Amino acid sequence: MLQKIAVGEGALRVGPLIAVPQVLRELGADPADIVAGVDLDLSLFDDPENTIPFATMGRLLKWCAACTRCPHFGLLIGQQGGASSLGLIGFLVQHSPDVGTALRNLILHLHLHDRGATPVLSIEQGVAVLSYLIYQPGVEGADQIYDGAIAITFNILRALCGPAWFPTEVLFSHRQPDHPEPYRRFFRAPLRFDMEQTALVFPAQWLNHPVADVDPRLRQIIEQKIAELEKLDSSDLVSQLRRILRILLMTRRSSLAQVASLFALHRRTVNRRLQAQGTTFQALVDEVRYEIARQLLENTHMSISQIAATLDYSDASAFTRAYRRWSGMAPVTWRARL
Repeated sequence: MLQKIAVGEGALRVGPLIAVPQVLRELGADPADIVAGVDLDLSLFDDPENTIPFATMGRLLKWCAACTRCPHFGLLIGQQGGASSLGLIGFLVQHSPDVGTALRNLILHLHLHDRGATPVLSIEQGVAVLSYLIYQPGVEGADQIYDGAIAITFNILRALCGPAWFPTEVLFSHRQPDHPEPYRRFFRAPLRFDMEQTALVFPAQWLNHPVADVDPRLRQIIEQKIAELEKLDSSDLVSQLRRILRILLMTRRSSLAQVASLFALHRRTVNRRLQAQGTTFQALVDEVRYEIARQLLENTHMSISQIAATLDYSDASAFTRAYRRWSGMAPVTWRARL
């Protein structure tokens, strides 16, 4: 029987997955049979406010891709989504005054909808990079999740900016598929695979673009409701740190001092709270590093040296020693056994 769970650590609203039954039918599959293969009931997709464990979502998309022999299944699901898929957060995005504010609202509040990944916006030399980073450990089907998420993000930006907007390039943190044509048709932009992140790259000037048909009064109501949800949010420090560390590790700024400043806490306070929850800061850093490393080893052709640099190791040998400590084998051996 279907059970609802709170949108807590490692959970996701079903909204972005609502199109799963429809796409399965279009590919000639029986949706009820397919979703039963990952112990789900088809009624899950009747209400976008239902929730699903983030890891189960990854298994579902991977299973659907395998059963339909459609390796870009996640992309097809994402193509059907947009801001409305994100519920209340999506409405806030749609009624933000400009694109930059809309994306900041998305980044600030998406954790109320999605507890397995986080969006990140970086701006450098007039170029904006909007990425989606999975921080939930042990997630299967990450390539399918990334494809779906970046397609939804593409639709959101097209709706905010208008039909004149296109990314200058689209990055994927997985290998190039044998048949990339579906990606080319949808994004209509240069594609780069085997990258350290999945992201849309576009001129930063678009962040100042005003959003059309904004209702300030409705935005105020939405902001009040989201503020109430934020107060009810009971995420502990460990779950918050996992989310933040994924961002900081990918931007090579994962020191305890930097993390403590983000939470407006002293380093000793952070350490004391983590010890009370049975872990340490370094243990969390290693956990997130290990998860990112496994994802890059499995889903990309990045070299060991490139992965070491991505994770801010001094050289490939230092990364190899750490990976051997985590997994019991060298990263090249782990990759070869896949």
